[in-house]
Amino acid sequence: MRKRRKGRGKLQWRRVDLHLHTPASTDYLEPGVSYLDILREAERKGLDIIAFTDHNTVAGYRAMLEEIEALELLEHLGRLRPEEKQRLKEYRRLREKLLVLPGFEFTATLGFHILGIFSPETDVRELEFILRRLNIPLDKLDAGSSEVGATTDVLTAYRVIDEASGIVIAAHANSAHGVAMRRLGFGGQTRIAYTQDPHLHALEVTDLEKKGRHTTARFFDGSRPEYPRPMRCIQGSDAHRLTRDPRDAKHLGVGDRVTEVLLPEISFAALREVFVGNDLARTRPYRAAKAPLDHIQAAREEGPTIVQDFHVGYTRRGGRLYAILADVCAFANTNGGTIYVGVSADPEERPAGVSNPSRVVKTLQAEIERRITPPLDVTVDVQKTQGVKVVRVVVPRGDDPPYAIDDNKIYVRSETETNLAVRDEIVNLVKRAQAGPAIVPVAEPVGRIEPPRTGVEIVETQERKGTLYHTMRDLRNGNVVKNVTRQSARRLWHYAITQAEEHPADPSKVEWHGDIGLLKRREHAGQARYDLVQREDGKLRVYYGVTEDGIHGEWARVVGLAPEGIED
Repeated sequence: MRKRRKGRGKLQWRRVDLHLHTPASTDYLEPGVSYLDILREAERKGLDIIAFTDHNTVAGYRAMLEEIEALELLEHLGRLRPEEKQRLKEYRRLREKLLVLPGFEFTATLGFHILGIFSPETDVRELEFILRRLNIPLDKLDAGSSEVGATTDVLTAYRVIDEASGIVIAAHANSAHGVAMRRLGFGGQTRIAYTQDPHLHALEVTDLEKKGRHTTARFFDGSRPEYPRPMRCIQGSDAHRLTRDPRDAKHLGVGDRVTEVLLPEISFAALREVFVGNDLARTRPYRAAKAPLDHIQAAREEGPTIVQDFHVGYTRRGGRLYAILADVCAFANTNGGTIYVGVSADPEERPAGVSNPSRVVKTLQAEIERRITPPLDVTVDVQKTQGVKVVRVVVPRGDDPPYAIDDNKIYVRSETETNLAVRDEIVNLVKRAQAGPAIVPVAEPVGRIEPPRTGVEIVETQERKGTLYHTMRDLRNGNVVKNVTRQSARRLWHYAITQAEEHPADPSKVEWHGDIGLLKRREHAGQARYDLVQREDGKLRVYYGVTEDGIHGEWARVVGLAPEGIED
């Protein structure tokens, strides 16, 4: 018996809870709960899609199917008692209304938890075979325990589940047994790999409703230099009981922490299409007692970053259209990003919207196709915010840089600004294209504190005919640009050069913490920026314009930050 599906239609927000345990998990907290009880509670909470994800087993999902099959056999034989007839009728009604997906919560080596969610068309024996491939012992296959001994590493588990056409989610990634939890005892390269792997589709987090720079979703939005791939962040109940424990609010019930997904139909295929796609605005936390999350307003509150920007105007007059194209080009050459057209970056300002959104979409699509080379697959669509329509442009990180406008104008994104690329930046883009699209993690420091990961450093200065020429290092990506003068420098570079030429760092004015210290703190565009210094091999290195995104490890102590989210 399978749930019927209607044809693909208009996109609608659907409520999903993809992390539910059943009595098949040994740590299930509420005795006497049946599988029918779980489906009834899911209906009561208004859910459209749920997944059974017991620890290292599909025994719960199998038990539900076996119960239904037994009832259907009795029905066929004409031996159903009245209460059994009602139970089968209820199962059929609920499975017509709810999409129930099979899955498991796999315990990888080192204790990390990974959700694998599959189509209801997948045979249970095939799911058990996948668990065996992941080295779940045969005698533990029905145990439902999170303790299963040595299994398979995290990256292999991601690949095996993805190649089996499953949805791969890092369970409670920012808390216990999560791949991005705080104060883990392994290096940054491992953490980068665990959270940026292409086979991983989403991070399940426990702070999705929170705001601020130190939330998990903000950390993985693509703005951090060592985590350039934007990650989809969702939430799930991780329910080990039917309803929330009134004595301990941490023990959630079915549907107590829900994600909404924008779907054309209620089906596993449509759900997986969203999770493997790049449109992160198609998932959001469900807020039962509050207005749904406005992604655009949330973006405005964050402001322009290396991965997003805002344009009120979109006409050719005044260069507004060209400014949008420049952002498209810059995002493609950098980390990718999102552009909102018809709204300013000021969150207090009423959105202007666009008067004819369909025409703007067609114009932007045509201009991008005609003027950006090589060809770039962007998404241009219409979104709503505060009752008005705006146009959104989602730009991927291009795999064939450098991208150019009109064949010869190459732009890059530097923090919150779009600038024409200089020679050395173009050379680095060509090298990136030759190296391929793989993510290269930042090298681990050996025996010293690694520099901040945003801002710039002047690594060398030469005087030629009375003019100072500087070699600049971009701390975000490590790119080195030579022959920068005070006159030719873009905004942050200009600031660094001006400071170095007019106010060279005085060690006596540094607030030292060992061999690293704070030289200056300032506010720029509503964001704190730091000038930091480091003593190394008898020399003084100065890092100008470091933002909070670039602060890590010991540097957090220097600037007085105490991260609330994950650490690296």
